[in-house]
Amino acid sequence: MKTISFIACSLFCIAVYSQDVKKWTLEECIQYAIDHNIDIKQKTLQKENASIDLNTAKMSRLPDLNASVGQTWNAGVNQTLSGIYENQTNSNASLSISSSIPLFTGFKIPNQIEQNKLQLEAAVQSLEKAKDDLSLNIASSFLNVLFNQELLKVSEDQLALSQSQIERTQLLVDVGKVPQSQLFDIKAQVAKDELSVVQSKNNLQLSLLDLAQSLELERTSDFDVAIPVLGDIVEDNIKSILPPEQIYNNAVNFKPQIKEQELLVKSAQKSLGIARSGYYPSLNLNLGYGNAYLYDYTNEGKPYTAPDGTIRPWHNDSFRNQFKSNGGEYIGLSLNIPIFNRFAVRNQVKSARLNIDNQQLTLDNTKKTLFKEIQTAYLNATAAQAKYTSSVNAVIASQEAFKYAQEKYEVGKSSVFEFNDARTKLIQSLSEQIQAKYDFIFRSKILDFYNGLPIKL
Repeated sequence: MKTISFIACSLFCIAVYSQDVKKWTLEECIQYAIDHNIDIKQKTLQKENASIDLNTAKMSRLPDLNASVGQTWNAGVNQTLSGIYENQTNSNASLSISSSIPLFTGFKIPNQIEQNKLQLEAAVQSLEKAKDDLSLNIASSFLNVLFNQELLKVSEDQLALSQSQIERTQLLVDVGKVPQSQLFDIKAQVAKDELSVVQSKNNLQLSLLDLAQSLELERTSDFDVAIPVLGDIVEDNIKSILPPEQIYNNAVNFKPQIKEQELLVKSAQKSLGIARSGYYPSLNLNLGYGNAYLYDYTNEGKPYTAPDGTIRPWHNDSFRNQFKSNGGEYIGLSLNIPIFNRFAVRNQVKSARLNIDNQQLTLDNTKKTLFKEIQTAYLNATAAQAKYTSSVNAVIASQEAFKYAQEKYEVGKSSVFEFNDARTKLIQSLSEQIQAKYDFIFRSKILDFYNGLPIKL
């Protein structure tokens, strides 16, 4: 009784555990991958870095503020606070605060701000491109799991069929309609089918592992997907197969890789304005305050004649009094006029123009690449549709042939080799149909992707 209770409890726990295993839909897989993928996180950090660069460019309009404190000790001929050079030993403490405000920089700052805005927008588009690429990869891996699940089902059905044929073959052997060797042949076929099931299970587990790893899941042992309800494959997906020119004219207006390159062309144009700013003079407003304290070791305590004629010992003035009397402020304008800079600005301007041309070529190449990808996707989708239609007809024909071969075999009018040949052709046609089905689904989803539609089943 204890053993029975333990087995019952174990089966109950397994049943409860299996009910708790989450089955992931394609949409959930894509969203989870976007939220946790390392490449996406790196692209997000690049976008944040571009935002910081924009903020730095905006803040360059503000005045700066700097302070400095210094302490020096001098021996020998030095300049006193009165400006006279004497042979003495002293120490000097200094304090200064300065500020500079850019009034005119040859339009460098506004061009820099606009360029950083464009680069931030380009970083956003680069992030969206990475999300799109990841979504396609996840969809491909997800459909590969569904493909392997169906192949496993075919393998299991064929194993069950082979196992059922053992009993029927035994009956035929017993009544003398077929030789004993056919029973051995069908048992050998069962062993092959068992191996095929094992291989199909392994392929399914590998595809699940690949998908789980693409999602950056830490735990992959209990990962599984939800099987979507697929209707009429051709009817549900035929509307996705549109002419390449129509898809391209739509895609070129919103695909992130095109937007990114367009923004980078504009950014390169702003780089030309930044380079040209070197031709213009720059004007700054400068403000500052300085103070100092001097201590004369040489004359400290020596007698000197005071203004009233009396002789007194000389003492350094206090820090407080010197700080009040030695302070000074300044305000001024500084104009920097470039006259000759060894052709550095001219070469920077030339380089900026070349960069614009190069970036424009990159944009043109990206557009051509997009159109080629859409053309290829269209041809692949039409070919996959034709292949799927043909595979459906092939399965129907193979099923009829297998049904006829099975009927002949069960009454002892054909050999096990003829039966297995028909069965092998049926398995092959079923496998080709499954492969063609998911290939057509994936190819149509690629066209939906280029046409701006979300990837979903």
